Amino acid sequence: MALAVDGKKNPLRRKREDEVDSGDVGVKRDKTEPSRVESCLDQPMDSDSVHEVIKDIPSQLPAKHYDGDTTEPISSGLQMLDELLSWKLSEGNPFNVAVVPLASREPPLASCPRRTLVSHDMMGGYLDDRFVQGTSSDSPYTFYHWQYIDIFNYFSHNLVTIPPAVWTNAAHKHGVTVIGTFITEWTDGATTCEFFLKDEESYRAVADKLVQISHFYGFDGWLINIENSLSEAAVKNTPLFLRYLTDQMHERVSGSMVLWYDSVIQNGQLKWQNELNESNRMFFDACDGFFTNYNWTEQSLELMRDYSEIQGRIADVYVGVDVFARGDVVGGKFETNKSLELIRKHNFSAAIFAPGWVYETHDDKTEFCKNQDKFWALLSDYLYIHRPASSLPFISSFCQGFGKAVYCRGKPETKRRWFNLSAQEVQPLYYHTELGGQGWLRSRGCPEDVWSGGSSLLLEGLVPVSETSPVCAKIFSLHVPLPSKTLLILIYKVSAGTTASVELKTTDANTHMDITDDNLTSVSPTLLPEGHPLLSHFPQLCENSDPDGWTVRFGQLELDSCVLREVSVRIQQNEELRGTPFICRVGEIMLLDVASVQVPSEQVQGLCIYDVVWLRGASNSLDSSSPRLLLNATLRWQYPAELVHYFRVYWRRLRGPDPRIPSGQLLLVGRAYSNLFRVTELAVPEAPGLLELVVEPVIKKGLSVPESHWGRRSLSYSEDVKK
Repeated sequence: MALAVDGKKNPLRRKREDEVDSGDVGVKRDKTEPSRVESCLDQPMDSDSVHEVIKDIPSQLPAKHYDGDTTEPISSGLQMLDELLSWKLSEGNPFNVAVVPLASREPPLASCPRRTLVSHDMMGGYLDDRFVQGTSSDSPYTFYHWQYIDIFNYFSHNLVTIPPAVWTNAAHKHGVTVIGTFITEWTDGATTCEFFLKDEESYRAVADKLVQISHFYGFDGWLINIENSLSEAAVKNTPLFLRYLTDQMHERVSGSMVLWYDSVIQNGQLKWQNELNESNRMFFDACDGFFTNYNWTEQSLELMRDYSEIQGRIADVYVGVDVFARGDVVGGKFETNKSLELIRKHNFSAAIFAPGWVYETHDDKTEFCKNQDKFWALLSDYLYIHRPASSLPFISSFCQGFGKAVYCRGKPETKRRWFNLSAQEVQPLYYHTELGGQGWLRSRGCPEDVWSGGSSLLLEGLVPVSETSPVCAKIFSLHVPLPSKTLLILIYKVSAGTTASVELKTTDANTHMDITDDNLTSVSPTLLPEGHPLLSHFPQLCENSDPDGWTVRFGQLELDSCVLREVSVRIQQNEELRGTPFICRVGEIMLLDVASVQVPSEQVQGLCIYDVVWLRGASNSLDSSSPRLLLNATLRWQYPAELVHYFRVYWRRLRGPDPRIPSGQLLLVGRAYSNLFRVTELAVPEAPGLLELVVEPVIKKGLSVPESHWGRRSLSYSEDVKK
């Protein structure tokens, strides 16, 4: 049985005094700001310590938001209409709120003539990805080809599918819009639809809740999937429901969208059309886009292309592609490229359904990344790369959101397998290309020998003997305005007899975005010598000039009114090694505005500890099988989200009542990717005890934050004397 505490706290799900749960969908969300979550427990900030009394009572945490065994925060959907209609802001899951705003991109989604949507339907959903703070997994499913796609739909067969925050965070870093799913099916679905589509008040109530949920959790819209027949009254109200939902989403959530799936037709019959036509156009007219069923033919595409009612909105038609190739479809599986070829031939957008096929149907999960890369490489000729368009700093350690260990500066912080898409960095271009003369070049993620996070970028290839020029491996396509002075930091390893450097391609800031490679100018940063003043800001990188074989290079660019478009690594082999394979491992790349290279003055403030739950678990010690006291607690603090890369959370034992026991060293608990963290199953000394929890901000610019700026809070605890 779980143990809980009676301390100075209120339940996590208590109602905010300054909030009212009503049908009001709230204020418009500015995507440059993080979504609002529950306020922290009111704890006296004039005291450095919180005291808890251990009592033998079950955990009071809501089961739909926390794992019943470990109290880890989890994501989940909503099953029933009553659950949706009774949903309240005060009962939302603060851990599942996405904290990454939707990044700018070029071209903007609205002006993209042919878009690509991925609908992630895999094994029912909410698998390893349901663990908001990540989990230990030997072979997780992950996705890292974000530059190829425009919209990500998290799909399951819950009535309301709320995308796990880890997916929204990863997608938003890459400028990819994220939509959840509202689905009704079969007899129960028909009953649900008859109830909420019976009149204006009912369908507005459902739409208002969907808008509130999207606004609260920080994602960008909905796929509406009605797969059951509708009565005459219900089908009449369906376009009105779609129009109201779409208008409210546009009003409340910037950059949002609502899509309709090809299912019901205008007379209420469930009859998939596999195309947009007069039978289903009424739904298309009421929202932002139409997702066709999968059993189309090229004739279907031709009819749609020539359909007069589609003119001006052809990009809003997403032609469905079932990667599992179920039914009478074109392509699918490792021939999905055949589907894309026809879709692009007729200038439609594409909706790729269930690309998790590469994971589900291949038993050897160790080959997943290889199969994933193969699948997307086959599609690459029919996909269109969009570029991150944010201002500096631009930083990536190429982490794919999983790994065999968590690394920091080339050394493991933790030595176990892990999966957390919130940790995923902006992803590079992955490809295999022939160089001619039997030469080749490949880029891929690699979880062995990592600088930071869970993977490095491995560039490997063979330079033809006849090739005297360096090989340029393009790793990023961007649209990033550069300041007058830019600092570039490259951390890498190369095989013997090989050198590496960075080449950037820029264009004039006043040039139209739609430019070709011929309009780009190649520039290379000037290497900074040892002792340069800028290097003094990065002592952790300069203390060891060759940490475990990693090379750290600092360079500076001085340019006027330029935009960065490409980042490449230039690889040169010694003459006698040409014709033999090379390896270049890139650990991290940073582009910083020289004027901003300074540690921010902000401090972690308001660190509080609440929702403490005590458990008993078996000791990890080899010489003891006795149960240990395990601490579970939620931490919350304040720190500007735009500054931070992530936080390290530590704990240590403080000097207790026995003066002979000294205070312990800081021990890492884990990494937090928001101002909220749940400590779970932390083995602590028996009561009475005193410990300290510490939060260190790791800022994006790679500068060390002094300990005086960290957050600290102590927790004392004792047994219940009434036991």
